[in-house]
Amino acid sequence: MRLNNFLTEERIKIPLENISKEKIIEEMVNLIDDSVKLSNKPQVLKAVLEREAVMSTGVGEEVAIPHAKAEGVDDIIAALGITREPVDFKSLDEKPVRLVWLLVGPQDKTGPHLKALSRISRLMHKREFRERLIRTGGPREMIEAINSEEEKFFET
Repeated sequence: MRLNNFLTEERIKIPLENISKEKIIEEMVNLIDDSVKLSNKPQVLKAVLEREAVMSTGVGEEVAIPHAKAEGVDDIIAALGITREPVDFKSLDEKPVRLVWLLVGPQDKTGPHLKALSRISRLMHKREFRERLIRTGGPREMIEAINSEEEKFFET
């Protein structure tokens, strides 16, 4: 599984327009909907916000990975955005967020969903890589950076 299997240039936004956690999540669900035309966009948004209410998906180190499984989603889909300014996401390390990944998947694909979350988390552990993503000029450059990092990181 590679991130480019479920993340495309159309689902990358630099910078995100919103400045609150809930509005950023809504903006990113809209980004996915613009790309794949979700049959149940309100339910997807509700699922992600309900998951966020259980525990913040601000995983630390300026990264948040809001995620959920929802009815009507056929496969794993991701979006990625960079905030204009640091945003309070109630992160585990209490630091604001700049990189926001959104991951949604079908309710019957728990294994692939968890594998995708793990892959994102592992890549986001590297400070130099996070900084490189924040400095990228656009979606194509970001996809190229992610592909390059996956080749290096998961080759060994």
